[in-house]
Amino acid sequence: MLYFARWKLLFIFAVIAIGLLYAVPNLVPESQRFEMRNGEVTEEAQGVWRFLPHDSVRLGLDLRGGSHLVFEVDMEEVRANRLEGLLEEARVALRQDPAIITPRPAIVGGEVVVRVNDAADLDPAYERLQRLSQPIGNPATGGGTARTADIRRDGAENTIRIAITDAALDDVQRRTVQQSVEVIRRRIDATGTTEPTIAPQGDQRVLVQVPGENDPQRIIDLVGQTAAMSFHMVDPTVSIGPDGQGRTPPGVEILPQDNPAEPFLAVQRRALVSGENLTNAVSTTNQSGQPAVSFTFDTTGAQAFGRATQQNVGQRFAIVLDGVIISAPVIRSPIIGGSGIIEGNFTFETANDLAILLQAGALPASLTPVEQRTVGPGLGQDSIEKGEIAILVGFVAVIIFMLLAYGMFGAFSTAALLVNVILILGALTGLGATLTLPGIAGIILTIGMAVDANVLIFERIREESRAGRSPANAVETGYSKALSAILDANITTFIAAAVLYMLGAGPVRGFAVTLGIGIITSVFTAFLLSRLFVAMWIKGVKPKTLPI
Repeated sequence: MLYFARWKLLFIFAVIAIGLLYAVPNLVPESQRFEMRNGEVTEEAQGVWRFLPHDSVRLGLDLRGGSHLVFEVDMEEVRANRLEGLLEEARVALRQDPAIITPRPAIVGGEVVVRVNDAADLDPAYERLQRLSQPIGNPATGGGTARTADIRRDGAENTIRIAITDAALDDVQRRTVQQSVEVIRRRIDATGTTEPTIAPQGDQRVLVQVPGENDPQRIIDLVGQTAAMSFHMVDPTVSIGPDGQGRTPPGVEILPQDNPAEPFLAVQRRALVSGENLTNAVSTTNQSGQPAVSFTFDTTGAQAFGRATQQNVGQRFAIVLDGVIISAPVIRSPIIGGSGIIEGNFTFETANDLAILLQAGALPASLTPVEQRTVGPGLGQDSIEKGEIAILVGFVAVIIFMLLAYGMFGAFSTAALLVNVILILGALTGLGATLTLPGIAGIILTIGMAVDANVLIFERIREESRAGRSPANAVETGYSKALSAILDANITTFIAAAVLYMLGAGPVRGFAVTLGIGIITSVFTAFLLSRLFVAMWIKGVKPKTLPI
């Protein structure tokens, strides 16, 4: 009746052993688990820890300390870029065969204005430009009624005006924020930071929390840089004044250079290759051992770069990052392999940061830091100590209640509860999940839920015992009949935790993680482990009545 198959016993003991194995490193100081260099802990485990799990649970920003920043997306820049895109699309549409001759379209008052020379061309031009207005969303799902552009014609002035609709701006704004979040995530993840929090905040802001990073300015430099890269030929014929204000012919512009000896250079506006064609960028060293960044183009970029270097041997080309020339080498020979090295006044850290920026891609719009603060590790340690006290107080209170209410059975539930906490800690460590202050609250809630399952079981056993069943039969019936209620309660709570994890961010996710893990371990310890304890006691003592 209370028989446990051998495989079931092996499963229970294996789960407990694995959980204990991953939980133990949290009780051993880092100095005993890892090697020390110059007084700092390295990532290399030492001694027996090389062959055992040696990482401790990861702590979130509120427990470990770090940087908290909020960036705002420059939506005026997004609007301006969209208008420039509409302007270029309008020019391309009017140049299609047969071409419609018009003065150059211009942006006036937040609109693209197209003026036709011949009134007879107004209607054909309007029909072509109407194609620029596309539906927003998927018509099959109820979208598609809003349009990307509002196109109007004025026969009296022979003009057509193209304006971005509010719905299109909202859609572009939403997509820009989402793209910014993904680019920022790739940049932060490449630094090796553990479990950063990167999420939209409001309509045009992005929240960035980086545990363990106490220099918010480095995060601002890494995240706030647009990282729009392009390659341009240098025009040596332009006379550049000392302040970079020389006159330039059409198609040429003067850009600042990260070189005090040559602060400005004139370059062709048309880019040879853009950063969109980069497939890889890593920090390296040049032939002199100085920090540099190596890059690799995709097939299209490699072909374009190869043609440009073949045609301009002996000339200089500029590597431009966010409007600043970071390097302007001379083309000694054609570069046809699709790869090269960027040299400049780099340190190893700045070279690595530049490689991260290029690898992650360019931001769709500029980001401005509007809030920044550093959470000190002392505050995090204080939160940890308070959380430990809260868990201890809750644990002791639950133990006292169970012992007073259920006697020997309360002792079994207490042992199962202790194993439950160990399994939660081991699961957090093994899965690499991050423990936050709300996560500690989730552990405390889990303790209560685990006891709730035991209460359901023990009350059912008490009812069966009062009905005259034997101790073994009462225990078996109590566990069997309480199982459905326990599963129903825990499954619905687990679904809620999963929804919180998928839709939440930051502290909400931290709570959902420990709650979800705690639900699984609670069912395991409350139903299987405590049942094993009771079965072993009944088989060993063979009581005539149950002390419950």
